[in-house]
Amino acid sequence: MSGNEARGGVSLTNLDQPLFDGADATKRDLVDYLDAVHDRIIPVLRDRPLSVVRVLRGQAPFMQKNVPKYAPPWVATVPLWAETSKREVSYALCDDRRTLLWFANQRAVEYHPTLIRADRRDHPTHLVLDVDPPSADAFPLAVRAAQLVRQVLADVGLAGVVKTSGAKGVHVFVPVEAQATIEEAAAATRAIAARAERLDPALATTAFIREDRGGKVFLDSTRAGGATVVAAYSPRIRPGVPVSFPLSWEELDRVAPADFTVHTAARLIADGDPWADQMPGPQRLDSDLIEEGRAIPAARVQAMHEGKRRARARRSDE
Repeated sequence: MSGNEARGGVSLTNLDQPLFDGADATKRDLVDYLDAVHDRIIPVLRDRPLSVVRVLRGQAPFMQKNVPKYAPPWVATVPLWAETSKREVSYALCDDRRTLLWFANQRAVEYHPTLIRADRRDHPTHLVLDVDPPSADAFPLAVRAAQLVRQVLADVGLAGVVKTSGAKGVHVFVPVEAQATIEEAAAATRAIAARAERLDPALATTAFIREDRGGKVFLDSTRAGGATVVAAYSPRIRPGVPVSFPLSWEELDRVAPADFTVHTAARLIADGDPWADQMPGPQRLDSDLIEEGRAIPAARVQAMHEGKRRARARRSDE
């Protein structure tokens, strides 16, 4: 079988090369998987500035935000100001199969869209809680912590959907009404995490600094606004190439992240689109939740100040 072919108007090359060390998959496996699920993953990516994680032969994986100069003219882009690098970045919009296949041929394994759409940059479409267990073998703890988040949501009349992150934890997504601002969504996300932590502080923590977590599940509330989150159905650069896979709440404690890979996931969704099918409609954020969250410092800012405080304390002890 040749390692080169054309598909959907895209020239595909070196398809029989290994994808990366430990992948147990070739570049062809990546292309075939993404093509098989293109009508599921493209709706998740459409109109959203996209970052991808690529893995080139002999190199460490790297995240690509700026579309390379050699990209074909039909790859749609949108300019966004990047505050961290103080420059305008030209992000891709992966709105069609041809663009997805082009990215796959670029060895883009992971797909990280923003929570905003390109034409509504001040209004996120979802809240996200990233439920991150302390170790790769602690997925059952992540499931228990995710159920805490579900309970908090139910208490304020909200409903969320859940997927494996494709790594070691899960993501809880809550679609929100169009008028919600980035600031309101970020505040509500912090409040949900804090309330979930209070339900079972022996299991879950909102401590952003890793050494403060004490082996607990981290409820990460920082994926807000212009942040990116790996897309449902996206592969991950992990051994075996697992996929971020949507599940029902009832299925969560019967699976493991490694059950869903580029070799198995397409067959499991042959008859449906569980992410779209289970996603509730946009919901109004509870005003008390927003106000509670406004009183909670953003975790990254809090961690930065705490890090500086600890550094000063260490220096004074020397």
